[in-house]
Amino acid sequence: MKEQIEAVQRMQNYIAGHLYEQITLAELARESLFSPWHSYRLFKKWTNLTPAEYIRRMRLSASALRLRNEGCRIADIAFDMGFGSVDGYQRAFYREFGCNPKEYMENPVPLYLFTPYGVIYRQFKFRKDERKMEKVKNVFVQAVAKPARKVIIKRGVKADDYFPYCEEVGCDVWGLLMSIKSLGGEPVCLWLPDTYRTPGTSEYVQGVEVDVDYDGPVPEGFDVITLPEADYLMFKGEPFEEEDYCQAIEEIRGAADRYDPSTAGYEWDTDNPRIQLEPIGTRGYIELLPVRQKKEDGVK
Repeated sequence: MKEQIEAVQRMQNYIAGHLYEQITLAELARESLFSPWHSYRLFKKWTNLTPAEYIRRMRLSASALRLRNEGCRIADIAFDMGFGSVDGYQRAFYREFGCNPKEYMENPVPLYLFTPYGVIYRQFKFRKDERKMEKVKNVFVQAVAKPARKVIIKRGVKADDYFPYCEEVGCDVWGLLMSIKSLGGEPVCLWLPDTYRTPGTSEYVQGVEVDVDYDGPVPEGFDVITLPEADYLMFKGEPFEEEDYCQAIEEIRGAADRYDPSTAGYEWDTDNPRIQLEPIGTRGYIELLPVRQKKEDGVK
C-alpha cells in the first residue's frame, strides 16, 4: 500500500509542476515507476478521479484565480490551460463552477475550487508517532502586527484540530476559501477563544481574513467575525519533507510551548485566536500566537 501511495503522490507532484504543459499518461507512468495501465488504476483508486479529470479540475481552478487576480483575456487563459477552444473552456468552467468565466471575472463570487490534497497525507493521519524526523535545527520567531479585520469562517462542531475538522465539515472548505481574495494572500486556520464561538460549535475553524470594511458575498453556512488589531509572534520552522508533515508541526508547537514571551516584552494574549497557515514543506510550518505588551509589575 505504501508503494502505491508514494507512486500516486509522485504523479500528483508531477502534475502540479507541469500544469501548464501537455501531460501524458506515459509521463505519469514514468514518474510512478509502474506501467501506464497500472498507473491509471492506482491514480483512480487513490484520488477517485482519472488523471485527465484531476488535471482538468486543477486547471479550471487555476484559471479562476487568474480571472480573479489578473483579468486576463478569456481566450488567453483557455489556450494557456490546454483547452482546444474558448467554447470548450467556457463549457468546462460552467460545469465546474455554475457560472461562465466572463461573469466570474466581472463579479468574483466565492467558488468551490478544487483542492488537490496529496494522497500521502492520508497515511500520516494514522501514523503520527511512527516516524521521527531529525530535530528541526532552527525555529524562527518574528513579531507580526495584524490590523483589525473580518474573517469569513466555517464552523465545525467539536473539532480542536485539522483532521477532526475535516471529518465534521469535509475537506472542500479550503477550496472555497481559496477563491476569496484575502488580506494575507491565503486562507487561515484558527483556534477561537470562547468569545468568538457560538454554542455547539468548534474551537478550530478555517477561514479567510478580509478587510474590516468587507461587504462582499458570504457563502451559505459561513459566519463572519471581526477581530481587533493585535500583535502576534510568528513561529516558523525550516523546510521539511512532505512525509515529515506531522513531525514538523509537533516541533513548532513544542518550541512555542517552551518559549517565554516576556523576553521580548510580551505576554500571551488569550483574547485573540491562534492562527495556523497551510503546512507547505518548501517554506516550513508556521503558526502565529497572539501576544500583548507585558504589563509592568504593579500596573493594572
